[in-house]
Amino acid sequence: IIIFKRVNLTNMKGLVTAAAILSASCLTSKPFTSKAFSIVHPSTKKYPLLKKTATKEIHASSSQLFVASTEETTTSLSSVGKPGTADLGVPWSELGFEFRPTKSHLRMVFKDGEWGEAELVEESTINLHIGATALHYGQSCFEGLKAFAHADDTVHVFRPDENAKRLQQSCERTMMPPVPHDRFLKAVNEVVRDNIAYVPPYGSGGALYLRPLLFGSGPRIGLQPADEYTLLIMVIPVGDYYKGGLASPVDGLIIDDFDRAAPRGVGAVKVAGNYAADLLPNMLGKKKGFPIGLYLDAATHTMIEEFSTSNFVGIDNKNKKYVTPRSPSVLPSITNKSLMDIARDEGYEVEQGDIRVEELNSFDEVVACGTAVVVTPIGSLTRYSPEGDETKYSFGDGDKIGDTTMRLYNRVRGIQLGDEEDKFGWNFKVE
Repeated sequence: IIIFKRVNLTNMKGLVTAAAILSASCLTSKPFTSKAFSIVHPSTKKYPLLKKTATKEIHASSSQLFVASTEETTTSLSSVGKPGTADLGVPWSELGFEFRPTKSHLRMVFKDGEWGEAELVEESTINLHIGATALHYGQSCFEGLKAFAHADDTVHVFRPDENAKRLQQSCERTMMPPVPHDRFLKAVNEVVRDNIAYVPPYGSGGALYLRPLLFGSGPRIGLQPADEYTLLIMVIPVGDYYKGGLASPVDGLIIDDFDRAAPRGVGAVKVAGNYAADLLPNMLGKKKGFPIGLYLDAATHTMIEEFSTSNFVGIDNKNKKYVTPRSPSVLPSITNKSLMDIARDEGYEVEQGDIRVEELNSFDEVVACGTAVVVTPIGSLTRYSPEGDETKYSFGDGDKIGDTTMRLYNRVRGIQLGDEEDKFGWNFKVE
C-alpha cells in the first residue's frame, strides 16, 4: 500500500502530526473518514459544515492539511455569538441597502466533477481567469435572502431552502453544476455564523443580506460549459429598506420600449444578464419621474409580467382575491410565494394566470414584492402610446397604504423577526 499526501505546512509540529496520522493509516490499512475539521490559513478559514462526527478524516489540498479529532466533535466555535456587536462606524438604524465590508464570505469551488470543501475567506477580492465563462458568455446566476435577529438574540434565515431550489433551477438552465441542497443550507449557516456580529440587532429594522453567486470560473473560448465553477456567498448588513416603516405608494411606468425576457428565454431563472438588461429601461424611467417599471409579455405586450426586480401582485378586496401572473418568463419570487400563503390564511383566493393590462382597473391595491423590500405599494401605473398619449391606472387612496398590503407586510415581517408564530416553518435557526 502506498499513501501519498501533498502537504504545505508552516511549522514542524504540523509536519509531525501529519506523519503520525499517515503512519496510523498505514497500520490500519483503512482510510480516515470524517466530516469535521478546522484550519487556520494565512488568507482563509475553514470551519466544519457538519456538527458531529465519530470518525476520522484527512483532507489534503495543495495548500493545507486538515486533521479531524478522534472524538465526537462539534463546530470549532463554542457558541454562535451575539448579533449586532460589530462596529460599523454608523448606527444600525442608519444602514442603507449597499455594500459594506464584513468579516468573511464563503467560497466553494467545483472542479474535477465535484464540489470541494467550503472556505470562509476574509479577503473581499477574487482572482479570476481571463477566459472564465462568466466573463465571456454570462454563465452566472445568483440568489438573495436575509437573516434576522430575534428578541432572544438568536438569528434565523428566512426560507433558505427555497433559495437552494431556485439556485438549482438556474444552474440547470445555464448548464452549471447545481449545489446539493444540504450543502447549500450548511454553507448559509456557516457564513452567517461567522459574521454573526454583523447581523443587525433586533429592533433596528435591519437584516443580514446574503448574496449567493455561482459562476463559471474555468476558461473557455469556444461556446461551451466551463470545467470549473465557483460559489460565493457574501453577506452585508442592510437597514430597513423604508426607514421608519413601509413607504408611501410610488408611481410606476409600464414599459413598452423594452422587454425583460423572451417567452422561452431565461426570465424564469435568476441569471445575471436579466438584471443588466434592465439597467437602461430603469434609468430612463427614473428620468421621467418613475422609480419603478412594469414589463409586459414580449410577444404581444398585452399581458402583465413583472416589475424590474419584483413580482407583480394585484389585490381585489371586494372579491377577496390575490392575483399574480403565471408566466414562463417570470422569476418565481420566494417573497410572493410567502405572501400567497399568508393571503390564503387571511381568507383570500389566490389566482395565478394571465393578467391583461386592462384588468388593472379591477385592483384596489397593487404591490411589487421581493426580498429587499417585502412589498412596495404602487399608487399608479402610467402607460404612454407611441403618439405620446397617457393612460393612468390608479390604486387605493392617494398616498395611503392599502389595509391588505399593510397586513400582509406586517405578517411577513412579524414571522421574519420572530414576533409572530412561524406557523409555516419558514425560519431556519443559525447554529
